[in-house]
Amino acid sequence: MGRTIRNRTQTVTGRIKEYVGRATGNRRLQREGRADRVAGNLKQSGEHVKNAFKH
Repeated sequence: MGRTIRNRTQTVTGRIKEYVGRATGNRRLQREGRADRVAGNLKQSGEHVKNAFKH
């Protein structure tokens, strides 16, 4: 449960960073946000796969 929340938090944080970067024209912040969002989504997918094989 803790990992799921952490992964979702990373995804949401990434979306916020990406949005703020886009709004301010800060490309570095935009890239960081995109990377965080993608990493969070990949981790969530990994957890889903792991849970599918557990049950």
